[in-house]
Amino acid sequence: MIGFVLRFLISALGLWLASVIVSGVQVAGVGTLLVAALLLGVVNAFIRPILFILTLPITVLTLGLFLLVINAAMLGLVAWLLPGFTVTGFFPALLGGLVVSIVSWLASWFIGPRGRVEVMLVRRR
Repeated sequence: MIGFVLRFLISALGLWLASVIVSGVQVAGVGTLLVAALLLGVVNAFIRPILFILTLPITVLTLGLFLLVINAAMLGLVAWLLPGFTVTGFFPALLGGLVVSIVSWLASWFIGPRGRVEVMLVRRR
């Protein structure tokens, strides 16, 4: 349960950072931000794998760069479903998805496979 909450908060942080950095991504408030993070998690869990399988040939041809388009599409879908969360076009969705992905990737370094925060200390002699 703690892993779900941590990943949810990381997604919310990524969405907030995307709304600050990317001019075409806007969030109406904190409640909308939290609902958008939850909805993004649901969309990424159910729709993204199907879309990934359907677009696998083009993903292979583009050496994985098409995954950025899929991330943008998931962010655009969340913006379409949720009033108060807006993405004004393809390039803001692409940059916003990239920001959310980078934040999630960096934060996942500190979350172990069981969903706990793990920090490794190395002592040198």
